[in-house]
Amino acid sequence: MSSAGGRQPSESRAIPTRTVALSDAAQLPPDYCTTPGGTLFSTTPGGTRIIYDRKFLLDRRNSPMAQTPPCHLPNIPGVTSPGL
Repeated sequence: MSSAGGRQPSESRAIPTRTVALSDAAQLPPDYCTTPGGTLFSTTPGGTRIIYDRKFLLDRRNSPMAQTPPCHLPNIPGVTSPGL
């Protein structure tokens, strides 16, 4: 059986992974959720992957939405309001 164009399907191979046990979040490198191209990624508690393309984020940094804080933020000095 041949596929379109006379090419044979390639065999699938597992992507090598390794598990590293961390005892504290401070052990994470500062760029643990970025790719070499600058894409940011994360996951939700339910396991959904969220991918933020660097160019997309940079294009939106000057948008009016980015210049205003979200409504109903709690007042946390030094975090959501200037520190004392």
